[in-house]
Amino acid sequence: MIPVLAIAAWSGTGKTTLLKAIIPALCARGVRPGLIKHTHHNMDIDTPGKDSYELRKAGAAQTIVASSQRWALMTETPDEEEIDLAYLISRMDHSTLDLVLVEGFKHEPVAKILLFRSDTGHDINELTFDEHVIAVASDIPLSLQVPVLAINDAEGVVDFILQWKQTL
Repeated sequence: MIPVLAIAAWSGTGKTTLLKAIIPALCARGVRPGLIKHTHHNMDIDTPGKDSYELRKAGAAQTIVASSQRWALMTETPDEEEIDLAYLISRMDHSTLDLVLVEGFKHEPVAKILLFRSDTGHDINELTFDEHVIAVASDIPLSLQVPVLAINDAEGVVDFILQWKQTL
C-alpha cells in the first residue's frame, strides 16, 4: 500500500507554501509524490466555453480531457455529501508514485503533519491531536509529545518524511 501523508492546518497557515517547497525537494531525492488537495470552495478545473466544459455541462458524469502532455478526469459528484479520501487515493496510479501527499483532510485517519504559525490568531491548544499526528511543523519552538519541525525548513521536513516513510 502506498504511504499517505496529510499536511493539515487552518486556512492561511501555509499548507500550500510548504508543499510547494517539499515537493521539489522530494523529487530531487528520487521520491515520486502524488498530491490530493482538498478545497472547501466550489471549484472547476475546466474553462467555460471550451468543448470539454460544454460537454460535461451537457450531462456527462465523467469527462477525461487528454493531450500529449497530461490528462485529467473530472467526475461530477453533486449528490455526494463528503469526499472519500480512500476512493481518491485508489484513483491514482500507484505504480508511478512513492508517496501520496494530501493537503487538508485533517479529520481523515491518515498520518499527518499539523502546521502551526504563531501569527494566525490561533492558539496551539486549538490543534486537534489524534493518533495519526506524527509531527507538528511550527514557526516557534513548542513542547509537544510529537516531533516539532521548523515550518520554514523544507529540507528538514523532507528529512523527517523520509525517515517516517522508512518505518512503514
